[in-house]
Amino acid sequence: MEHASQIKTENGDVEPSSDLIGSIEELELASSLQLQEGGKVEESKTLDTSEETISDESNRIREKGIPPPGLGQKIYEIDPLLTNYRQHLDYRYSQYKKMREAIDKYEGGLEAFSRGYEKMGFTRSDTGITYREWAPGAQSAALIGDFNNWDANADIMTRNEFGVWEIFLPNNVDGSPAIPHGSRVKIRMDTPSGVKDSIPAWINYSLQLPDEIPYNGIYYDPPEEERYIFQHPRPKKPKSLRIYESHIGMSSPEPKINTYVNFRDEVLPRIKKLGYNAVQIMAIQEHSYYASFGYHVTNFFAPSSRFGTPDDLKSLIDKAHELGIVVLMDIVHSHASNNTLDGLNMFDGTDSCYFHSGARGYHWMWDSRLFNYGNWEVLRYLLSNARWWLDEFKFDGFRFDGVTSMMYTHHGLSVGFTGNYEEYFGLATDVDAVVYLMLVNDLIHGLFPDAITIGEDVSGMPAFCIPVQDGGVGFDYRLHMAIADKWIELLKKRDEDWRVGDIVHTLTNRRWLEKCVSYAESHDQALVGDKTIAFWLMDKDMYDFMALDRPSTPLIDRGIALHKMIRLVTMGLGGEGYLNFMGNEFGHPEWIDFPRAEQHLPDGSVIPGNQFSYDKCRRRFDLGDADYLRYRGLQEFDRAMQYLEDKYEFMTSEHQFISRKDEGDRMIVFERGNLVFVFNFHWTNSYSDYRIGCLKPGKYKVVLDSDDPPFGGFGRIDHNAEYFTFEGWYDDRPRSIMVYAPSRTAVVYALVDKEEEVVVVEEVVVEEEHVEE
Repeated sequence: MEHASQIKTENGDVEPSSDLIGSIEELELASSLQLQEGGKVEESKTLDTSEETISDESNRIREKGIPPPGLGQKIYEIDPLLTNYRQHLDYRYSQYKKMREAIDKYEGGLEAFSRGYEKMGFTRSDTGITYREWAPGAQSAALIGDFNNWDANADIMTRNEFGVWEIFLPNNVDGSPAIPHGSRVKIRMDTPSGVKDSIPAWINYSLQLPDEIPYNGIYYDPPEEERYIFQHPRPKKPKSLRIYESHIGMSSPEPKINTYVNFRDEVLPRIKKLGYNAVQIMAIQEHSYYASFGYHVTNFFAPSSRFGTPDDLKSLIDKAHELGIVVLMDIVHSHASNNTLDGLNMFDGTDSCYFHSGARGYHWMWDSRLFNYGNWEVLRYLLSNARWWLDEFKFDGFRFDGVTSMMYTHHGLSVGFTGNYEEYFGLATDVDAVVYLMLVNDLIHGLFPDAITIGEDVSGMPAFCIPVQDGGVGFDYRLHMAIADKWIELLKKRDEDWRVGDIVHTLTNRRWLEKCVSYAESHDQALVGDKTIAFWLMDKDMYDFMALDRPSTPLIDRGIALHKMIRLVTMGLGGEGYLNFMGNEFGHPEWIDFPRAEQHLPDGSVIPGNQFSYDKCRRRFDLGDADYLRYRGLQEFDRAMQYLEDKYEFMTSEHQFISRKDEGDRMIVFERGNLVFVFNFHWTNSYSDYRIGCLKPGKYKVVLDSDDPPFGGFGRIDHNAEYFTFEGWYDDRPRSIMVYAPSRTAVVYALVDKEEEVVVVEEVVVEEEHVEE
């Protein structure tokens, strides 16, 4: 739904920046991510840690209180249309307040409640190890493992009235723990469906041993000298969020499973160099099926062991913080793996332990289990899980997966959301799930004020990104999923059938005062069976005509031009944050296909496998780095985009005005901050002395040009040209300038407010590349 106030007028303008882009070095010095000599993050650019180190953070957080619930009424001021649904919204907020009050009464508050991992699972004291597990359906339970030779009669557990089983294992005579670090452990339960061995639900490490299919729970408690100690404070929360979406396992150019350590040493410096200030890592929570892309979680508190140890992951996050990069985790609380041997499904022999029983607890499309968000112990488990990753591993926030599925009992399946408010506030809304999302946002922002939460919601739930105390769900950003769908829709059509007004509407169609993360394509568009934007544009020509020493083709020329324009217009108009999946910055030529066997579906059909090949489960970063391939130009343009945004922060500027959406000329012109963006989507027509409106008087110069030769363009724009304003209204702007607008080209102009030499950003990027080489 487009709100009239979303498109700002000159009343929302901001002051021009004092200078234009001079060099990449100057940009980095001005950046909040700049490092001092020796790799130390400037203290003034990081969170106030009260002169304490990052290792003290956990203790400081324990002393914090989470603010009590507010009145929850401000949403009606923000969006008066919501008053028509006040009964539903007030009921939702009352349920949230009741849950907060109950947690305060019975658990000592949300902060204490979210430290479930200090009571449940394995906890170690000076005298021994205590193990607790919630399994209300079990009739008896015993802890088994390597430490007691898997003897089910050796360590029998006792149960309390809440269905929590417990046992204490005193230290050995020599003072060593009863369970050695690295040994296998499970809980054996006599259940209504028979005797069952389960991996402890709160396990923080699980491992698949050679020649075994199910994973094993591992007691992970390394000696002090082997534990990773964080050295670097968290970076300051970025004003403009530029996210590099990543997957550890497929981040190597080689056909293999990559490691946390290699990603730390090889990929993080690449992300820094590209100019992104955030990395979003997928598939962190342990998942036994690699091809699930991490979405069928089996062990929620365990980082995936196929990439390395928990301490390896900590070192990765600490290195990112040293580089000034915030680290977001793709967290899955929307569903769980259907596995019974190594997951939570049928954990205590019933289908209703952590999940809804029957059909409500099963997602038929995802073949996974659905949490019961109204259950007390499920809330403890999931809230503690969010706290665990932020506190123990120092993640800086989350992208919550599958939020649409959580908020509705129909899970958004076969439902076309039109924006009618009846679709959001009715019997199909899962109030328990929405209350959980409010609680987890309350927890995260209460304990970690600079933490970032992004919700993957395709429905457009109103008040999704309004603070909880005001009556909203509490996310910082909504993932703007409609944009990628629109690009795929357009790429299936001829250029002549594109409508620039349709593009602009999709990019700006977001709710007032709610921030969005936009993207032209994410991992979803890169999966096998789909196509990346680059493949839609250039298809098989990418295999034969991307070398600079070979003639191009019309398909390649069109593809390279539009690939750059699509990314820039998405970043320019799509929201307050931007996301790119790794490799797409240079138009990665192949889809993602995880190693897999053939799959037999219930209807009898068979999905062919790929003989467990890793060939398509990697990222060919070498293609983007090769100066003899056209991929290099696409990558360098992406880098220039990031540095331009870092300099001008146009994504978060209050000033946004779209002055032209010309269907005949195929032109889009808009202002964002102190920049004027000019897009010519026409396939053949170039326009000389083309008048575009602007707000401020003075001299403008080019600061980014998609047609520059280092970016794979044709060099039709003179970067030395100066553009002086004319007084008089044009396209609803008080002034205008005359420019040259070549076909299939995007050019960004900036106001020069000082008489000094200005260097075009792409020329600086290319010059820096030569220096580094």
